Amino acid sequence: MKNAVPRSRSTKPAGEVAPGPDTEVLERFYKELWRIRLFEERATELFKKGIIKGTAHSCIGQEAVAVGACAALAADDYIVSNHRGHGHCIAKGADLGSMMAELFGKDTGYGHGMGGSMHIASMKHGILGANGIVGAGLGIGTGAALSSDIRGSKQVTVAFFGDGAANEGIFHEALNLAALWKLPVIFLCENNRYGLSLGVAEASAVPEISRRAASYGIPGETIDGNDVLSVLEATSRAVTRARAGAGPSLIEAMTYRWGDHSMRTNLPRYRPVEEEDLWLNQKDPIRQLGEVLAERQVNAMRLDEIKAGVALEIDACVSIAEAAAEPTSAILFPSVTAPLLPDMGEPDPGSRMLGYVEAVREAMDQELARDPSVLVMGEDVGRIGGLFAATKGLQEAHGASRVRDTPISENVLANAAVGAAMTGMRPIVEVQFFDFITHMMDAIVNQAAKLRFMLGGEIAIPLVIRGPQGGGIRLGAQHSQSLESWFAHVPGLVVIGPSNPYDAKGLLAAAIEDNNPVVFIEHKLLYQMSNGPVPEQRYRLPIGKAKIRREGSHVTIVATMAMVDVALAAAKELARQGIEAEVIDPRTLRPLDMPTILDSVRKTNRCVVVTEGWKTHGFGAEISAQIMEQAFDDLDAPVLRVGMDDVPMPYNANLERDLIPNARRVADAARTVCYVQGQGNSNFAT
Repeated sequence: MKNAVPRSRSTKPAGEVAPGPDTEVLERFYKELWRIRLFEERATELFKKGIIKGTAHSCIGQEAVAVGACAALAADDYIVSNHRGHGHCIAKGADLGSMMAELFGKDTGYGHGMGGSMHIASMKHGILGANGIVGAGLGIGTGAALSSDIRGSKQVTVAFFGDGAANEGIFHEALNLAALWKLPVIFLCENNRYGLSLGVAEASAVPEISRRAASYGIPGETIDGNDVLSVLEATSRAVTRARAGAGPSLIEAMTYRWGDHSMRTNLPRYRPVEEEDLWLNQKDPIRQLGEVLAERQVNAMRLDEIKAGVALEIDACVSIAEAAAEPTSAILFPSVTAPLLPDMGEPDPGSRMLGYVEAVREAMDQELARDPSVLVMGEDVGRIGGLFAATKGLQEAHGASRVRDTPISENVLANAAVGAAMTGMRPIVEVQFFDFITHMMDAIVNQAAKLRFMLGGEIAIPLVIRGPQGGGIRLGAQHSQSLESWFAHVPGLVVIGPSNPYDAKGLLAAAIEDNNPVVFIEHKLLYQMSNGPVPEQRYRLPIGKAKIRREGSHVTIVATMAMVDVALAAAKELARQGIEAEVIDPRTLRPLDMPTILDSVRKTNRCVVVTEGWKTHGFGAEISAQIMEQAFDDLDAPVLRVGMDDVPMPYNANLERDLIPNARRVADAARTVCYVQGQGNSNFAT
């Protein structure tokens, strides 16, 4: 193996110590163990003094897992850590000064003070981030391994997780997906015997976590996680297997955290005194390796010298952190969102007619052909081309490696997209129905939307989550929701909702090329009813730029997605009464082009906002509020909202039809703000 540590060449005579890494290598391991231990001890001390804020989770007692596992990896291999991740980062090569500065919340920290203890990452060292969400790293690590597999890089990923995460659904989804695709990932469970206070045997029907590997047809073993050499040996075997293309492994490293769950928690005693004494004294990983070195004739003075050198290093890193500058507010907004693509203009639509689904498909087809990092994943997207045929023919054109059918595993699918995006891919994830995106909320809201920010703007997360939403085709309450408000509320996401085929193709191309996580919403009614001119050549439209669909001078109607055609129909009806409505299609819901909307409102002095979603707390309320705040003096009437009443979508066709906003309701709202009395010519105030 290209990254194996040097081994002793001597043959073991009877009665002597078994061969293993050279003594020099063992001394390096011993130093790494002390670097982690003393870093954590100092962090605890500084937390108690109030210098380190918030909280931190110490890995004292678990150092051997980090050191042994990372010693088996090459410099360009990846690790994904968890909330107790300082040791993993140190063992993979992270700079102690930058780590301590991050704990201090300083600008020179790995996240420039935006992430803190639970969110240290260094792409330079292959550290894809610690994570405050239990189990999330399992999916992100699976995605990083998928990226390595597609790129043919031979890089291996180790996903560290705790025994508590083994009972999360993503544990099973990640192991299944990785085994199914034979991905080069090692799932390394640090079983420290307790989730927070609940013991493994009380939380798991099968307490030996490594036994679960058999369910997915992959190797699983339980090892002494406090013996750095046992960890090295097991991880090295798993790395060799992964690089050879044989797929993932599960390693359960039995270890023990010396302290409480976190530096902030102060729980009543929940662990037996005898158990603590055994692990803190007899099974101390530093003591165990020290005994091995003593057998190699390394004296106590040399061991003390190693520890003393590390202590000076820790002193220096604390001094560096103390002297570092605080971040300023100037870092905040650039850290949230990567710069949007430059506006390349909008090509003439031409005369070639295309349906909405065909436009979506053509955009993905052209991006797959243009950029080898583009990847399509989703349930049934390959062989049958998706339930709505949006990916039909793409697998035949671009291969099963880049257009992948996935199990019904939305959680790991979205988290894997994050990991793949962090490591060189541009994944497109299809959600069969947008209602199912509820299974993806952690990946979208806690991972995709926040990782760039928590890492101080140092990374990009270029991925697209796309699929159909909305009602109109009698699929009932769990297949017909309009959920755009959820995502438009979250900083770090781009949210796009095209209303016609031309926009669908151009905005999807832009979404795929953009360096931000994009939620791309396609309305089911538009799949069936929308047809329009679309250029054959590749083009991308500007993100964050609204479109005036119809000019008018009396009232502004802002409408999204399928409601744009409804608004245009209402405008025709209003025109017969002498009311000229200006119809604006935001196209992008986040970022929202408020200047275009405000310019129109200042011209017409009236506004109606139309969305299919629930009116209460809906997207229309945001547009209305911004108009009230920024153009109140220009209004001659209150802004009215048209949306669904506060009930789920019914199955009955008549009830569904009545609930969804229609042209009559939009026209009535427009007449109300224009003070029209009855029918006939307009009679509104000017």
